[in-house]
Amino acid sequence: MDRPNNIAHQQDLDFMSQALDLALRSEAIGEVPIGALIVDENGQILSMATNLREKNTTVIGHAEIIALHRACKKRKSWRLTGCTLYVTLEPCFMCAGALVQSRIARVVFGAYDPKGGALGSLSNLSCDARLNHNFTVTSGVRSEECGKILKDFFKKKRKTK
Repeated sequence: MDRPNNIAHQQDLDFMSQALDLALRSEAIGEVPIGALIVDENGQILSMATNLREKNTTVIGHAEIIALHRACKKRKSWRLTGCTLYVTLEPCFMCAGALVQSRIARVVFGAYDPKGGALGSLSNLSCDARLNHNFTVTSGVRSEECGKILKDFFKKKRKTK
């Protein structure tokens, strides 16, 4: 299995900063702090999202799914060819499957998810030859910051129980 590459460029760092800001917004409304945004081939932001599972009481309220939905609506197409998703946590299997279906070109994520990640941790759907689409992955961009937000959030949650 191919591992995602971890070469970040300045543009990746800048967009990941925006995803981190979205993660903090997610936390402020009581959601798991994950932020996602989709950028087109010209570097224009198509959509931004935070987790909304609790607020909307839905299993599909992941930041990635919401960002994909909004980007498709903006483009008036389910195909997001040429686009890049920036997300603070490695996408799960549901989100990775949606990324394959969307024909996204690239994913950049921050922290690995050793218990649920589907782009390098448990599997790598981005380069599975059995699927009808593959995309490139850049991993570990601002991983310490992305991971710290999540660790701090769950630490606070455990203290309040």
